[in-house]
Parts: sequence; C-alpha cells; structure tokens
Amino acid sequence: MDTTVEAGPWGDPEAWRPLIERVVAAVAVRPELDVPDAAELSLLLTDDAHIRILNATWRGRDAATNVLSFPSAGDDEDPGPLLGDVVVAHETTDREARADGRTFEDHFAHLLVHGLLHLFGFDHEDDAEAEEMEALETEILAGIGVADPYAQADD
Repeated sequence: MDTTVEAGPWGDPEAWRPLIERVVAAVAVRPELDVPDAAELSLLLTDDAHIRILNATWRGRDAATNVLSFPSAGDDEDPGPLLGDVVVAHETTDREARADGRTFEDHFAHLLVHGLLHLFGFDHEDDAEAEEMEALETEILAGIGVADPYAQADD
C-alpha cells in the first residue's frame, strides 16, 4: 500500500498508517471480496480543490466529494493484484464528520472502507446495491470498533 499526502492538513502520512492498516486488514479478510495475494493499492490524501478536479475530469461532476475510487480492473474482471486508487478529501471528510457528530477518524475509516469496496466492484447506483454495500460497510466497521454510520444518518 502506498499512501501519499498530496494536499490538505493531513500532516505526516505515517500518523495515519495504524488506522489505514486496520481498515485495509478488515476489508482484506472478507471472503466475499476474494482479495488476491500480494494485492496493492494506492491511497491519496488530498484536499477539496484537487478532488474537485478529479471528480470533474473522471465523473463529470464539478464539485468536491469525500472519496473517489479508481479500480484497476474492468467491469467484467476480477481485481488484483493491483487493486487501484482511493482518494480522500480532508475538508469534505471533516465537514461531514462534524455535521454527523462523528470523529474525523471514524468518518475517514468509513470512507476508506467505502472506497475500497468500490475497487471490488461494489456500487450504490440502485437501492438493492446500496443496501448490500451499506450492510457490508457496517459489518467491516463494527469489526474495528466504528459505529454504524447509516444508523446515525437515519436518526
């Protein structure tokens, strides 16, 4: 796993390594994902300005977002060993965490799980896909001690 801080107030990427490794390990052990041996991924920690450019370029949406995923595998391919890239924006993550009354770290963990699941082909384009993805996110997060982010959103 390669973690790079490109922009924003993330500080030293090594400070985030323990949380990132916990999240990645919790995702990697999920049997339904069939994570390949020696899998690799890139994590870019950035700011709203850069993620807005990426979002506009790759998704046609001229707005900042919290997380973007760029799977290496095509739609009909199994992922790996190079899984792809996940990009997280600090300001949006912080704003959403505050709005939901969550810690930055817990929300970051949720976004990282969410982004990683996208690398394995999970999506939320329709209600059935969203329910499946949210349930898996909730299980993974519970395994590392993070409360269900969707339960808070429903309150």
